[in-house]
Amino acid sequence: MQHLIGSGRFSFLLAVMTLFILPAWACADEPAYSVGLGFEFASGKYGTGIRTDSIYMPFTATVYPTERLDFSLEIPFVYQSSSAVVAGQYMGMQGQSGMQSVVAAMNGMGSSGSMTSASAGSVNNSHSGLGDIKLKAGYVLYTEEKYVPAIRPNVYVKIPTADKNKFLGTGEFDEGFAVELTKWFGSWFADGEAGYVIQGKSSVIAVKNYLNYYAGAGYQLTERLRPMVLLKGTTPTVNGAASQLEARLRVKYQFAKHTGIDGYLAKGITTASPEYGMGLAVFYEF
Repeated sequence: MQHLIGSGRFSFLLAVMTLFILPAWACADEPAYSVGLGFEFASGKYGTGIRTDSIYMPFTATVYPTERLDFSLEIPFVYQSSSAVVAGQYMGMQGQSGMQSVVAAMNGMGSSGSMTSASAGSVNNSHSGLGDIKLKAGYVLYTEEKYVPAIRPNVYVKIPTADKNKFLGTGEFDEGFAVELTKWFGSWFADGEAGYVIQGKSSVIAVKNYLNYYAGAGYQLTERLRPMVLLKGTTPTVNGAASQLEARLRVKYQFAKHTGIDGYLAKGITTASPEYGMGLAVFYEF
């Protein structure tokens, strides 16, 4: 029954994305595309007595049927050094909001943790494999004006392709929606997003629906170089866990006409966040 419910939600989100995409695609003369390959590393104890190192490597393909509309597919490879966390909540490096940190799905060793279904004898085992595939659609509803920011709502669905028995995912469909605001002030800019994620009920960890957000500011240092600082976090993603919050220094550099890099360094602020992390992605636009 739960599988049918998840499939029904997936079909609904897919239909919403289709309503976004098809009308604009029909009017587009020549869609633009981009592909990217990313690498992200995060490390932390997440309130437990076990340090977990996580690697996330997403391949992302994005199509822009119009200047306002984008539609992306993310296929990731995931590695984690223990089963104390569930590596199920990431956002792709190519996305405006950057990558989500590993879910603080505790194994019960910390006072605020929620237990995964890993046994004490296997919690230190490392696992790797295909992560959860994600589909995302965004649309610039309102372009920026002198006193008004650009407004871009987006929706996404997570397809449970990761092996839940290896704790690489929750084994359930997730859906989410968010609204991003962007405003330029000369060479300075401000960027922020707030959203809500509906998680499918999982046998791996006691997940709950949550709010996610980020807010930051940056400066167009040169025509090709754009650094920014931001805070990103979520309300608790599992029962009994704390909220997530981390600070990031992010840099985007366009080193060729169609090729650029996007990297960041991260420092966790709350126990549910990784203690530190880093990420780097290379993308090509054509």
